[in-house]
Amino acid sequence: MAKTTDKAPAPAGGGLLDRVLGLIERGGNRLPHPFYLFTGIFAVLAVASTVLAVAGASVTVPGSDKTLEIHGLLTGEGVQWLLANLIPNFTGFPSLGTVLLMMMAVGVAEKTGLLEAAVRISIARTPARFLPYVIAFVACQAHLMSDIAIIVIPPLAALAFRAAGRNPVAGLIGAFASVCAGYAAGFTIGALDALYVGITEKAAAVLPDAPGVETHILINYFFTATASALLGLLGGFLTARVLEPRLPQPTGDGVTDPDAAETGRAPEGAAQAGEVTTAVTAAEKRGLLRALLAVGAYGAAVVVCWLLPGSPLRGEGGALVPSPVLDGVVPLLFVAFLLGGVVYGVSVGTLRGADDVPKIMAQSVTGMSGYIVLIFMISQVIGVFEWSNVGTLLAVKAAALLKAAGLTGFLGVLLFVLLVCVLNLFITSGSALWSLMAPVFVPTFMLLGLEPALTQAAFRIGDSATQMITPMNPYLFLALALLRRYEPEARLGTLLSRLAVFTVPFLLAWLAVLGIFYFADLPLGPGSGVHLPAKP
Repeated sequence: MAKTTDKAPAPAGGGLLDRVLGLIERGGNRLPHPFYLFTGIFAVLAVASTVLAVAGASVTVPGSDKTLEIHGLLTGEGVQWLLANLIPNFTGFPSLGTVLLMMMAVGVAEKTGLLEAAVRISIARTPARFLPYVIAFVACQAHLMSDIAIIVIPPLAALAFRAAGRNPVAGLIGAFASVCAGYAAGFTIGALDALYVGITEKAAAVLPDAPGVETHILINYFFTATASALLGLLGGFLTARVLEPRLPQPTGDGVTDPDAAETGRAPEGAAQAGEVTTAVTAAEKRGLLRALLAVGAYGAAVVVCWLLPGSPLRGEGGALVPSPVLDGVVPLLFVAFLLGGVVYGVSVGTLRGADDVPKIMAQSVTGMSGYIVLIFMISQVIGVFEWSNVGTLLAVKAAALLKAAGLTGFLGVLLFVLLVCVLNLFITSGSALWSLMAPVFVPTFMLLGLEPALTQAAFRIGDSATQMITPMNPYLFLALALLRRYEPEARLGTLLSRLAVFTVPFLLAWLAVLGIFYFADLPLGPGSGVHLPAKP
């Protein structure tokens, strides 16, 4: 492995990179809090729907003889509707209960130490030559751990690289890039999947009389699982073969931050990010084994019951897809995570009494309070989109525009991905951005004959691809703080120049997987295809 003793170059002041990053940061900082962003959209939608209603606007969905009138929110009818539906819009929002349920169970698995121990044991004894690939693969499953993954995995990877005699900076940057780019991928299922599909389901309802589509938490599972495998291999290759040979020798000890004030923009909890170890104790190994056996036995029991002829878990006519198992996958996952977390916690002693479990679940829900408040406003916006028929009008016009431009197939999807990539530089909240785009683009692509599952899959690409390089991502500065512990003179431009190694290849890999699923017309998940079924 070639190495150099030269220090990492700092970006030239006032250079193009600095100007572009400054523009993105200033633009992003001028955006209001997502709650107020959607409050503003609600106000604009209220006025626009009323103006269109007064003007007598209407819309006809292609292939339908039904003409829909635009309803104005600032009318007597609109006020009555809002008073009657303000609470149902919120409490009936599809992702609300699903996300909270998943967070309660995943919270138990996280706070008992199960998830972190699983990550550590995955990389603790990996041979040096395979270490970049294992870390990249594990990082691509990390959305299961939510944001804690980006705090835990990169410093763990740096320690694992150093213990293996490799450059710890390569492990740090490669893991950070893989967590960001693979955040919406993986063989694992978590709260993020529940959040996305809830918004997708609500957005699909904007289009009236739409053909029946399957919307469940697994609608992108085949796609994300395949993508995570490719991203893991690519991330390992880029880390080992492209990034690491070009890195200077670290001059720091990996512990001391030489200038905490300069890099103090890391989110809460970052101070503890360096206090990690790849060691796995004997108690933790026993706990992991017991949790694995318990969850494995539970999963096997569910599968056997699902496959049994005449089982109540089968669908109509004995079908496996669709079936109650897919419809009820969230409760099944809830039990799996809760079971694994409890077994591990009892085994290693992080759970000392029965009362600890509901306390942890309550803490996990408390941590979602900001999301609950945001969903209140998002649900009202999407509700007005649906009731007023403005969402249908925008979808019909957007579909007609794409048809006129000849962007009715994969090129249209590609354009959508690139749009998400750009917007993601400024709005880094995936839930906020998807809530903003889904009510228009899900029905737009449905009118072009594409499943909501495909639109959601395309969004996941854009939401992941540019996360690692936007200065609006607070974890970018956490990565910089950790980098400076190894290279005290490193600056933001130093980090970004190295992350640039991953950005375009990861985006192209995502798009390649999507292209294979699209052109081969493969199911993106159980019961979720690429194209909508033709109308009879």
